[in-house]
Amino acid sequence: MDLEEVGCRARYLIRDRDGKFPGLLDEILAEAGIRTVLTGIRVPRMNAVMERWVQSCRRELLDRCLLWNERHLRHALREYEQFYNRHRAHQALAQAAPLRPVPDPITDPEQITSLTIRRRDRLGGILHEYSHAA
Repeated sequence: MDLEEVGCRARYLIRDRDGKFPGLLDEILAEAGIRTVLTGIRVPRMNAVMERWVQSCRRELLDRCLLWNERHLRHALREYEQFYNRHRAHQALAQAAPLRPVPDPITDPEQITSLTIRRRDRLGGILHEYSHAA
């Protein structure tokens, strides 16, 4: 409950219906003014999307950098979110990013031989964005 010391307050806790959470936990949270929201019944994939994002964020960003404070953490997470949604290839989307469609394939052999790729480093080189040079 360190959040109260910095002027933030949690209002919700989203959790699944696992038996490892006793009823007493919900009562304690309710007394602290935190509402417990349970995920759906028999919806095993409900948590999977966020768990996958957290796993990717941790592996691709947090395990590779030293964060100095909360402000630095928030900056790094904003950069990663933009990278994840606009530049990172996703296998489930046919190598597109959620907010960017896959570019048209280059079929002209002349263009392929003179293809120039530019790399832009983000967060001091932890993340890399690649694009075709004009």
